[in-house]
Amino acid sequence: MDSIDGMSNPVFQEWISHPDYDDFWQQMIPYQDEFAHIDIPILTTTGYYDDGQRGAMYYYTEHLKHNPSAEHYLLIGPYDHWGAQSVPSANLRGYEIDTVAAIHIRDGLVFDWFDYILKGKEKPSILKDKVNFEVMGENRWLHAPSLNEMGNDSLTYYLSNNKIGETYSLSTRENKAQNPLNLTIDFADRSIANNADYYPWPIIADSINLNDGLVFKTTPFEKEVIINGSFKGELHVTANKKDFDFSINLYELTPEGKYFHLSYYIGRASYSKSREIRELLTPGVETTIAFNNTRIVSKKIAKGSQLVAIVNGNKNPYAQINYGSGKDVSTESIDDSKYPLVIKISPASKLFLPIWQEHQ
Repeated sequence: MDSIDGMSNPVFQEWISHPDYDDFWQQMIPYQDEFAHIDIPILTTTGYYDDGQRGAMYYYTEHLKHNPSAEHYLLIGPYDHWGAQSVPSANLRGYEIDTVAAIHIRDGLVFDWFDYILKGKEKPSILKDKVNFEVMGENRWLHAPSLNEMGNDSLTYYLSNNKIGETYSLSTRENKAQNPLNLTIDFADRSIANNADYYPWPIIADSINLNDGLVFKTTPFEKEVIINGSFKGELHVTANKKDFDFSINLYELTPEGKYFHLSYYIGRASYSKSREIRELLTPGVETTIAFNNTRIVSKKIAKGSQLVAIVNGNKNPYAQINYGSGKDVSTESIDDSKYPLVIKISPASKLFLPIWQEHQ
């Protein structure tokens, strides 16, 4: 970056010299037990499409983890970064938000919150519980005492190599007899990007690139369901390199043929067990990569819709490229690639989606 810009950037170089969540980062913000000493009332506001959502959720979850009795409320809805702090856009990247989500956060909710904690007035009516979230497509807010209680059920889907047309199947059953799927990323081929379309803009699209990564699809839903919360997953993989970056993008494919971007995740395999300590892979040996730090969403999935998940490597102009040599990624170059990345994905790999069932 410094050579492209034509001048040194010591701050940037300092950042990338600390890829672990080490003392350098830990000293910048509250860390572990330090959260226990935060005893003031807090209101966190963020959005499903807020680039800062994961940062907001880090503070929220760590605070309640170390201080379970904290008076800490969360409000989250169909907002981007500025909408979650100020005035939501009626049309968010092509999606017309529900009318109940159109609240003035900065000059409405925030001042009502300060009146509550500083002047003893009524708590804002929208904060009916610790977690308050708007269900896209339902035009209503739901409320839960914790993130885990946003859902009362879950769906489990296995990454099957059965084909549905040109895509693979998200199956409710594991087929252990299936052969693993191969995902190949050729870092030397710069004519093709991988995971270049992960960012949800627009949120609703007429089509997506079905030739980028491994594309999995469910059968149509027989009844509507609400996805509530953060999806999780386990990838059982064997790679030919010591490390790799990967992505999971999740969509609703509506009966009208529209793709609604629900959530996404980008991760580094060597940090799947701990963000503080890098653990390299052993090439040729199967390992389990678990992830749960995905973006929260609440959305009604219509009857007849299908869920689409794209599993991919991360090679695009918007991110650092991990060539898999095991060296500090910021020091790697194309010379460290040597050969394409090949990831064998076992049929035991699966995704967990939290849902809300109205009958419970």
